[in-house]
Amino acid sequence: MLQRTLIIVGILFILIGLFYLLIKDIGFGKLPGDIIVKSGNFSLYFPIITCLIVSVVLSILYIFYLRKSKELFC
Repeated sequence: MLQRTLIIVGILFILIGLFYLLIKDIGFGKLPGDIIVKSGNFSLYFPIITCLIVSVVLSILYIFYLRKSKELFC
């Protein structure tokens, strides 16, 4: 079970990496609520809202995956 989960997570990372340019073009990663601080030679970018959205989407996908895997193995 753990091996299958790790393989799926790895494939998801590869797909996200391949579609990074598309995701970047639609504005994902610079949403309202993300913290950007620029001062002289210093800049800080902390994507709070982007992290929350990614976390919710991944949690939902994982819940669906668990339900499907229980149906397959039970």
